[in-house]
Amino acid sequence: MEEKRFSEMSEFELRTEIGRLNEKAKKAEQLGRTNEFAVYERRMLMAQAYLLNPEDFQPGATYSILDGDETFQISYMNGRFAWGYRNNQTSLEAVPISLLGKKIN
Repeated sequence: MEEKRFSEMSEFELRTEIGRLNEKAKKAEQLGRTNEFAVYERRMLMAQAYLLNPEDFQPGATYSILDGDETFQISYMNGRFAWGYRNNQTSLEAVPISLLGKKIN
């Protein structure tokens, strides 16, 4: 069976996949497989990004980042990724929109 892309999945399929990945991540964490855990965690973030509307995120705005006390200022959007700068740094990076929290400005 060929695996579907997140972009081809329905909301129900995405939520089911997120649950499946969460279980695999928990198991990997319990077994001390940190690399495997990180892969599942990243895939969950990507799946969660497909449950959000990219139009809800505005270039020029700054958002909190969910996994810490960092901020991210969006320069531009490309699909489910926000491109911009973390904590006013000078290197451009991309993050899935599911990693962004509340709008700061």
